[in-house]
Amino acid sequence: MAPPPGSGLASRVANGSEAAPPTGSGPAHGLRPRGQDGTGTGTGSGRDMGGWRDMSPEALEDQYSPSRWSPRLDRNTIIDAHLAVTAAGTERARASAQTSLHVPYGKGDGEKLDIYFPTDHAGTFPVLVYIHGGYWQCLSKDESGFAAPPLVSQGVAVVAVGYDTAPKGHMDTMVLQVRRCIAFLVEQYPGIRGIYLCGHSAGAHLAAMVLFTDWTEFRVVPDIKGAVLVSGVYDLEPILHTYVNDALNMSWEVAQRNSPMRHVAPAVPAACEVLVVVAQHDSPEFRRQSKEYSQALRAAGWSVSLLDLAGRDHFDVIEKLSENSYILTQVILNMISRA
Repeated sequence: MAPPPGSGLASRVANGSEAAPPTGSGPAHGLRPRGQDGTGTGTGSGRDMGGWRDMSPEALEDQYSPSRWSPRLDRNTIIDAHLAVTAAGTERARASAQTSLHVPYGKGDGEKLDIYFPTDHAGTFPVLVYIHGGYWQCLSKDESGFAAPPLVSQGVAVVAVGYDTAPKGHMDTMVLQVRRCIAFLVEQYPGIRGIYLCGHSAGAHLAAMVLFTDWTEFRVVPDIKGAVLVSGVYDLEPILHTYVNDALNMSWEVAQRNSPMRHVAPAVPAACEVLVVVAQHDSPEFRRQSKEYSQALRAAGWSVSLLDLAGRDHFDVIEKLSENSYILTQVILNMISRA
């Protein structure tokens, strides 16, 4: 969820001002959704989840500011460093792999994807679909190819998905676009031998939403064999009360219908394997969300594992997918080889 340098969000994250609630954000407890009239707080299954409602506005925004939790780099430099690593990794991947770039999967300007084809294949291959983070309001597919080299060398295609980030893109739109991208791949590439979703941060949220798609309206049945959800947010309600929602402008209803935690369905026999990944130096709230989501999936009968990566933070937990020897790279390759 790293915003790019020069954006309003990036400068606020970098200088620490993202923890300062705006004037007029609501009552003293800070739990009125930003940009809303406060009438949508409602009741429902999420009202008893977690202790975030007892946090001060400053503490809650601190919890949902990933740049504040890394011991590796300070919050003034970690985002620029993350962007430099992923952009350079993507440049290397584009130079070394056979690619199809900027492939349109829809009519919108942001509805494009990049495909990194495996080095050797006989016309059929598994595909890892990577969905970038950026707090639903920045980053793009153009910084999302860094994970391709270790995978394409092992016969796995990598697809980096573009979608319309906020404020242009509404949360409903982003979810629909990622689903539409999956349907497009199934229709256009019959040689695909299994789809594996991988999302980071906001992308993990979008990947989780894909798992609970009614595919009848898309007239396809994707063979989704696995999902790797890295440092994600699965209940959007806390986001309503932070700076993140300034650009998203979500209502309570939008947050509810787009929260994977609210839509965990009983696993069917063909349900895919799910790996929920969290970094040691993710914030306590990010860690709580990952733990509770994995528990909810397991209770519903899903095959799910929780991988807690020691020594990693919110950013390098995904950056290192560019490395063959990285444990998560190996876990993903193992997941694919077992299918």
